[in-house]
Amino acid sequence: MVRRHVSQKSLLFTESVIREMTRLCLAEHGSDCVNLAQGFPDFAAPAELKEAAVNAIREDFNQYATTWGAKVMRDAIARKTQHFRGMTVDPETEITVCCGVTEAMMSTSLAVLDPGDEVIIFEPFYENYGPDCILSGATPVVVPLVPPDWHFDHEQLRGAFNSRTRAIVINTPHNPTGKVYSQAELEFIAGLCQEFDVLAITDEIYEHLVYRGEHQSIALIPGMRERTITISGLSKTYSVTGWRLAYAIAPEPISSAIRKVHDFVTVGAPHPLQVAAATALAFPDSYYVELLSAYRERRDFLLEILEGAGFRSYPPDGAYYVMTDISRFNQDDVSLAHRMVREIGIATVPGSSFYLDPERGRRQIRFSFPKKMETLRRAADRLARLRTAA
Repeated sequence: MVRRHVSQKSLLFTESVIREMTRLCLAEHGSDCVNLAQGFPDFAAPAELKEAAVNAIREDFNQYATTWGAKVMRDAIARKTQHFRGMTVDPETEITVCCGVTEAMMSTSLAVLDPGDEVIIFEPFYENYGPDCILSGATPVVVPLVPPDWHFDHEQLRGAFNSRTRAIVINTPHNPTGKVYSQAELEFIAGLCQEFDVLAITDEIYEHLVYRGEHQSIALIPGMRERTITISGLSKTYSVTGWRLAYAIAPEPISSAIRKVHDFVTVGAPHPLQVAAATALAFPDSYYVELLSAYRERRDFLLEILEGAGFRSYPPDGAYYVMTDISRFNQDDVSLAHRMVREIGIATVPGSSFYLDPERGRRQIRFSFPKKMETLRRAADRLARLRTAA
């Protein structure tokens, strides 16, 4: 008898297409690759934050922290949450520090989902959410976001809820579309969560990058605090994607479950980086104003060059991605993305990777813009050549 040596669930999803596109571009062009695929900055993190990390190592915070997070970081998260959201959080019982939002989402999924449960996810979605469900034994149920404004149909969402629905995932600001959920949309979702006794799992990693509208947390809606897991982190706001620091805020019984899973998945996040993170979490409001202004400049520049190159852009209200329609190129998303890597040395992400059924994303490609203006100007020159060849 020949036995399969990998699990059935591991066959139900692919490797990250985002990371794959980065590798392809580097393999083809090396340091000359312009990476507009993966959402990480190519500019330096704040000097004060880097110095805090060096000092933490020198001061010997080099052994295990408390599994669910160093107290100095949990206290800083609680203060920041109170300052920006007006939400009081107990750092001793309601915060779990994780190794990035990826792990926070995975540990949360394993902590609250059982085989046979259903999880509602808005589509297109960040590529991790599907595997999170599969690895937890749950079934993802998608509700489409409809361009150009990426709204959802209220009746279609209501129809997705049933007795098997255990949770809904809300990513706002949204990757890959840049949608920022309105208060009215969140109140409608909250009503359904309470009617069907469903948890809300929110990914709010881009909370400080909102160009139009205002970031809202569903946990603040009456009746939702006790059924919401709010997830955020340091990667995007402080330009330290390699530090892998994030956190989940949830009521004590849910936090207790998340902490148990987190313990056996990772033991804990890096101790010296947690100590340093407290410095960033205490940055003045002016830091976030300047951050947003810099990203708005990049956003506007990328939108201009994409339109000039033949892409139809959907201007994002938040985050740092632009989703585009590629119909003018008469190629599917994978073919065009690979062509851009091969011919002009630009990495992007095929839209199909953000859909449960890849065919629904064949006319879309995502660009990311957390890059130096110099990098974006290089991208402009290369995209101009693509338009000529199209």
